[in-house]
Order: sequence, then structure tokens, then C-alpha cells
Amino acid sequence: MKFKAAILEKTGQALLVDEVECLPLQPHDVLVKIQASGLCHTDYEVIHGALSYPLPIILGHEGAGIVQEIGRSVTSVKVGDSVICSWNPFCGHCFYCVRSQPILCEPFSRHQPAGHLMDGTSRYLWRGEKMHHFSVVSSHAQFTVVPESGAIVVPSELPADRACLIGCGVMTGVGAVLRHAQVQAGSHVLVIGCGAVGLNVIQGARIADAQSIMAIDSNMLRDELSTQMGATHCLHGCAEELREEVFSLTQGRGADYVFECVGQEVTLRLALEALRPGGQLVILGKTEINRNVSLRFGSLMGDKRIVRSSYGGARPQRDFPWLARAYLNGKLKLDELISMRLPLQDINIGFDALAQGQIVRAVIQM
Repeated sequence: MKFKAAILEKTGQALLVDEVECLPLQPHDVLVKIQASGLCHTDYEVIHGALSYPLPIILGHEGAGIVQEIGRSVTSVKVGDSVICSWNPFCGHCFYCVRSQPILCEPFSRHQPAGHLMDGTSRYLWRGEKMHHFSVVSSHAQFTVVPESGAIVVPSELPADRACLIGCGVMTGVGAVLRHAQVQAGSHVLVIGCGAVGLNVIQGARIADAQSIMAIDSNMLRDELSTQMGATHCLHGCAEELREEVFSLTQGRGADYVFECVGQEVTLRLALEALRPGGQLVILGKTEINRNVSLRFGSLMGDKRIVRSSYGGARPQRDFPWLARAYLNGKLKLDELISMRLPLQDINIGFDALAQGQIVRAVIQM
């Protein structure tokens, strides 16, 4: 079959919407008709070369749609199911999977950086040549092929434009609070960076019934949305002023939990300085992987716990349906995260708005 997809042919260039060919499904493949796909900063990093992947490639890793066809060995989904695509499918039996660390699944870690599915191959052709997959999802397209463990069934009542957000930003942020850090009710929580992930950290802290949720973002326009998601205080100022304000709001101790969602040296420093002794820092932001960062050694003292989380402790088969129900029950906010909706052919407009900091999430609707 053939379908339209947004293709990155060369870094630094706009995406090209063109027709690609899908090869026959393998036994554990699931063909999904994409209904909605979110634009994420990680996609943007690949477009501009900050994150290296083989080209040409179909980007997108926040996708939701309907199962169109399944491989002969697939048992967990059926044609017609509403699904969210997970960018961290896992084999279930490697060294890390059997130790309940599916985010580190060895076949996934080995093959996805090469632009392949879990079996080390591609299912797409473009102009007669191999096309690469992105994060085993490639959702900026009318259809996508994912492994069975990457297609998670959710209630059909959940609109696809909101469902797709669960696949990355929502899971990462809410999961970091409730699954990874396991924030306790009555805690003081500090969130540094109020983009898509940070806003979901905020609402995760709200769901956890934190006593105070302090939000820091250089863009004061984010204050209103941060408050809607659950922030009790929106803080601004230089690093020292911010640290002092956090201490004044926490009886002079510092935050019980800090979530760093920016990935800059200055914000990492602030996160450690504002964390109380015995508290937990969860690093969600990213910077260049070979870049060194310098920290005051004393800020590490006091039995502080520091962890880097990529997917919020996700178990997609468990957590995607849970988050879907939370939205349908009015507990989880998703509508507020969508800044614009676009057709596939206008995808570059969405990425331009993302680069300029104008939006939280743009969603492509097929």
C-alpha cells in the first residue's frame, strides 16, 4: 500500500510531504491508520541536526489512530481498536525487560537509533529506497507500522487529538510524578520549565495532592496555563531570587521534589540548590549528550536523590488506559495542551511555531 507522510530528507530543511510505500506486515506488526500526531521538540531536534538519526526518515512519536491490519501472530489488538502508539515498545525477555526496566529494552535500544523496528528492519520505501522509522512510531503520516507492544488499546471515546498526547508528553510528565518519584500528598513540588512536559508534571503533582506546586518558566505567558494545570505559585527572577523564594515557601528547607524540564546548566544548578536535604530531583530536560555541566558539589550533599527519567516510569499497557480514563473522568487535562491543529501538508507551520515558543503542542489531524 501507499500513503502520504512527512519526510525529512536532509537536516535543516523543511519536511516534504510525499507518498511512501509500505511493505507487507511481518508476524508481530500492527498497521495503524493515524488520526492525530503531536509535534514534539524531539522531532525538531532531529530536523535541525541536534539529534542524529539516519535519513531519510518519517518523524513523529506521539500518534493515535485505528488498527487497520495486524500480523498473523498479533493477539493483543484487533482490527478496529483505538490505539496510542508507544515510542518505547519492548521485547519482554531481554536483560532489562526481565528486571522491570522496559525503557532500557535491548532490542529497542539497539535498533531504534538506526531507524529500524524491533527486528532491525524497515517497512517503508520512498522512491524505491529504504525509508527509516523514528522512535519505532513515525506518526507524521497517514499510516504507520508499529510492533505489537507499541500499539496500546484505549477507550474509543477518547478523541484522537487528545489521545496522541498521552504517548509522550503526558506520560513523561504525569508519570514522572506518580510512577517514578511517587510524590506524596502534602509535599512541596518545584517544576522548572513549563512546556509540554513541565505542564504535565504540574498536573501530576495536582493529582498527587501536593500542598504547593511552584512553577518556574522564563515565559510569563505560561503562568496562566500553569495555574490552570494546578500550579499554586508562578515564580520569576534570577536564580538566587528563585532559590530564596522557594525556601520562603517551604519553611526554609527547600522543595521535597524538584522536576527539571529544561536541560540547561543554569536550571540544573537551580534544581539542586532549591531541593531540600533528603529530597528527590527528577531530571526530565535534555541537553547535548556530550556536553559537560558544572555543579556546586555542596548542592549534591544531604542525601539528595537524583534520577534521570525518559518516560516517567511508563508501563504503556498499564498506564495509557489509566491516563485515558483519567481524562474521561475529568481528572486529567488534555484539551488545554493543544495550541493548534493542522493538516499534514501544513506540518512545517507547526514546527515553526514550536521553534518560536508560541505553542505548547500542535497536533496534526489526518
